[in-house]
Amino acid sequence: MAVDQEQISVQKRVISLREYLAQFPWWLPIIISIILYMIVRTLIDPLYQNTFNTILQGLGVTLYVTVISFTFALLLGLLLGLGRVAVNPILRNLAITYIEFVRGVPILVLIFTISYAVVPLAARSFGFSNNVIDLTTRAIIALILIYGAYIGEIFRAGIESVGRGQMEAARSLGMSRGQAMRYIILPQAIRTVLPALGNDLIALLKDTSLVSVLGVREITQVSRLAVSTTFRYEETYFILTLFYLSMTLVLSLLLQWLQRRVKVSG
Repeated sequence: MAVDQEQISVQKRVISLREYLAQFPWWLPIIISIILYMIVRTLIDPLYQNTFNTILQGLGVTLYVTVISFTFALLLGLLLGLGRVAVNPILRNLAITYIEFVRGVPILVLIFTISYAVVPLAARSFGFSNNVIDLTTRAIIALILIYGAYIGEIFRAGIESVGRGQMEAARSLGMSRGQAMRYIILPQAIRTVLPALGNDLIALLKDTSLVSVLGVREITQVSRLAVSTTFRYEETYFILTLFYLSMTLVLSLLLQWLQRRVKVSG
């Protein structure tokens, strides 16, 4: 019997090890190894060091554009998501029209259109000159308007994932539709859409590279300017890749931690 017990214990340990190896995120040590290799290369190679210091000058602009754009895109997306599920057909169709319009046009085209056509037109409408709004602000406005549409669909899906019975129950308790949405539906919807919002934040961080076409001096534009004078393509674009890879990895890990905390607290 003792031998049987020992065999069963060994089999359980083998099964547990197999499950652990099957669930282990093998991608993480691979990505970290690549990042560490690039860091070591940067520390020992003066060319990589100079390139790193040059690109670092645009990091603040990249983070600034990302944070401001995503913050206001969240607010716009929430309004659009509420509009998508509104009882009023005018609000609902306006939200649908805006979302479908933005989703039907490439992001780069929208960045050009908003920055060089919509923003100047709005400025002239209020009596200002075309140059009153700088290119960085135009890029932020473009990203807000674009990602607000995508986030609006995320909020719409989250709101609709909450059972209709909860709205009816809240109304039966004397809550208005707005109160029920605020206190009952939205808190549950936000938990549901948190992973999707995290993915959009990472996507927005990467898409800040697109505003380099406007001349905004974020890390991609700084890299392009550096290459045009040094012709060090290998060092420049490897370091640029390292910047984006490191930022997205850190964001991904933070978002996974936040999701676990939300589940635990829930």
